[in-house]
Amino acid sequence: MKSAVLDKIASVTLNCRLPREVKLGQEFPCKEGDVVAVRILNRKSTYNQLELTTGRFSLIKTGDVVAGALGHRRALMGYAGHLPETLAVGDVVQLLNIGGCLGLCTSSNPDIGPPFECEILGQVLHFPYLGERIGVPANIQQDARPLTDGLDTQGVPVIAVVGTCMNSGKTLACSSLIQELVRQRLVVHAAKATGVSLRRDVHAMEDAGASETMIFTDLGVVTTQRSNAPALTRSMLTQLSESGPDVIVLELGDGLMGDYGVDAILESTDISDAFSAVVLSASDPVGAWGGHRQLMERFDLETTVVTGPATDNVAGTDLIRDQIGVAAFNARTRPTELTQHIWQKVLADRSPGAVDA
Repeated sequence: MKSAVLDKIASVTLNCRLPREVKLGQEFPCKEGDVVAVRILNRKSTYNQLELTTGRFSLIKTGDVVAGALGHRRALMGYAGHLPETLAVGDVVQLLNIGGCLGLCTSSNPDIGPPFECEILGQVLHFPYLGERIGVPANIQQDARPLTDGLDTQGVPVIAVVGTCMNSGKTLACSSLIQELVRQRLVVHAAKATGVSLRRDVHAMEDAGASETMIFTDLGVVTTQRSNAPALTRSMLTQLSESGPDVIVLELGDGLMGDYGVDAILESTDISDAFSAVVLSASDPVGAWGGHRQLMERFDLETTVVTGPATDNVAGTDLIRDQIGVAAFNARTRPTELTQHIWQKVLADRSPGAVDA
């Protein structure tokens, strides 16, 4: 057992509440969520920051000692990589996302270049047994919020925001909706149900006025997939409903055809039946058409409204309305109209007054 002083503690490890100085072991279970210490071996000019447990972003420098968590990622506009089967001190892994997910990179996006190379220093240990110096591998399931059985929203309406792909404007749409609803003195809770651990999006929701937020990392998961996404979503919706908010805004990260379990969530009828509205965030009109068809034909869900870059001007909104037959409002330029459309169509009976135009 040896000690290491951490220069940076990645946000993915938040559940572990790591101190700056940690004890390291040399045995690696290689389970998803295991917390390891690494040394950064190279420098990058793009995609070169790390989200810390404080929520701040810090520039990564060569030689930094970082605590992150083992996981996998399959991102079209980022990195693809998998969990290592074995590890030893001195092995090299890669930083797969800016939240601190570490794994073996198999593919890069040319816009962000190759990932950071990270030398394994040791398995971070924690000491759960009072009065004993017996260290066990730290994992982000440590002190995580529990999964709940079943789904009970207690009648709280849920606005689900889905996208055609990552970076299609989902978080902006969520934040705009939250801000407009909070301005109407509604209590809004929010969650991000799928993706790879990064708290930036739920922080944006909090900044917009959400009084309580959750992300799957709170439940001890680095990366969602088909096998766990529905259970995580049920737990988040149930727990966020307990204090009786007026509405929950739920972001489904990545896209309808991604690898993070969005499709498994939408296939779960108990979850989709809880959706009071489905907002589709699309990058372009063809994506809006395809996303709308996916929702309707594969998941039997109605698209309440389209937003995202496809609605950045009237060329897009007119195409969507005329050729797809769905209302379209841009979350940046017309947030009040976007919210009003959802409220009047689905949620008007939940409040004595509709959102003002």
